[in-house]
Amino acid sequence: MDVTTSPVTSRDARTGEVRELPVRETAPAALDDVARRAASAAAELAAWPRARRAELLGALADALDADRDALVAEADRETALGPARLGGELTRTAYQLRTFARVVLDGGYLEATIDHAGDTPMGPRPDLRRMLVPLGPVAVYAASNFPFAFSVLGGDTASALAAGNPVVVKAHPGHPATSERVARLAERAVAAVGAPAGTFALVHGFEAGVALVSHPAIRAAGFTGSLAGGRALADAAAARPAPIPFYGELSSINPVLVTPSAARDKADEYGAGLAGSVLQGGGQFCTKPGLVLVPAGADGDRVVSALAESIGRAPALPALTAGMASAYEQGRTARADDAVVRAQGEAAGPGRTRPALLEVDAAALTARLVEECFGPLAVVVRYTDEAEAVAVVGHVEGSLTASILTGGADDADLPAARAALAARAGRVLYDGYPTGVAVAWAQHHGGPWPSTNTLHTSVGATAIRRFLRPLAWQQAPEHALPPELRDGAGLVPVRVDGELVLPEAARG
Repeated sequence: MDVTTSPVTSRDARTGEVRELPVRETAPAALDDVARRAASAAAELAAWPRARRAELLGALADALDADRDALVAEADRETALGPARLGGELTRTAYQLRTFARVVLDGGYLEATIDHAGDTPMGPRPDLRRMLVPLGPVAVYAASNFPFAFSVLGGDTASALAAGNPVVVKAHPGHPATSERVARLAERAVAAVGAPAGTFALVHGFEAGVALVSHPAIRAAGFTGSLAGGRALADAAAARPAPIPFYGELSSINPVLVTPSAARDKADEYGAGLAGSVLQGGGQFCTKPGLVLVPAGADGDRVVSALAESIGRAPALPALTAGMASAYEQGRTARADDAVVRAQGEAAGPGRTRPALLEVDAAALTARLVEECFGPLAVVVRYTDEAEAVAVVGHVEGSLTASILTGGADDADLPAARAALAARAGRVLYDGYPTGVAVAWAQHHGGPWPSTNTLHTSVGATAIRRFLRPLAWQQAPEHALPPELRDGAGLVPVRVDGELVLPEAARG
């Protein structure tokens, strides 16, 4: 095998010490082999009964739980996110896998539909049966800011495997040792349940990541990362002779609207709460509130003062990589030229970031101030009336979230501004902070461009829909049909001749 590529190195986020791992960046020949093995596994994995697929997901979750202490310690060494945060994230990652096991067993995601042959006002209709089937091998690009939940066995991998697809993960260079440890336990779990060789693989290196999305064996890709990186990969996916779907989570400023009633009644509470959300995880959550609309006047002043007090007391925070620390400093400095610096936290040393709060009047808002700055910075925009608040929202690009902080259930302030926010977000929160994404059936973690390039969610049960395609069978004999589409099977919810029929257990 070609091993002419560079060794993979892991950096200690606190000391800067670099160690060489016993793996190398994936060479072109090795990448081709990995992708072809995934393609060879696809048909067998797609044919697996749903119960076996659920067993695989459960085995992966169990493997994470069994290696918890070592995984958290390695991830903390590489990211400095702290054992408490990383332990919670690992719990979430195992929960995601088990959630998708339940989704698979439920079977509703298949959208199974049967239209029997018969006469219609349009003439005779043939027997038609339709459901969603796996796409084929999926490329997953791990995120920097969630070394477990959006990484090697994160939501993209879990939902792709649940759909019945092999997965090739491109490791993030910010936590390669963590990625390697997770990948090794995943490979053991895959083998233990008898999944076909090629069901799961991990690759390293920038060049491997670029080549992966273009490999003819890959049928879809999921990405969480920068706008520039995601755009480049999306363009590569679209430029293939046979383009493939690319599901990217890219950039989001997550605007927050503080209503006049909220400023009057809950200034201190909301100011402190917003600061906690801005600072959480070093400001490196994709849902960090980066733009806060606050009314002008004395009530709004109290909100800003409480927010500034908390941010001003904050220590310098570790960045996920040295490059991200540098990019944040450049972004913070540039934005400070367009606004008033209301507060700054502790000065930052190497690899760390300085929290900051900027303030600007709505009339002076610049395009730079409404762009995401990845790190612990927020911009407060002061509005004088609803028309000005609506105008500010008009400058905001699509976001994963928009939050509305109110004075209570009876607060009906600024309905037009609320509607404008909803038009630009995938999730609207009331009286809460956007950092935190529940893994649930009703969740939507997506939004208009540039937050994502898709209408689908990357979190929650319906994330599985990204890695499936519809297939219809016409006049097919029973033996040629999937078990779920056979008459009277009662295995999953099925819409039969327009009427929803629940499985026997559900009718119970």
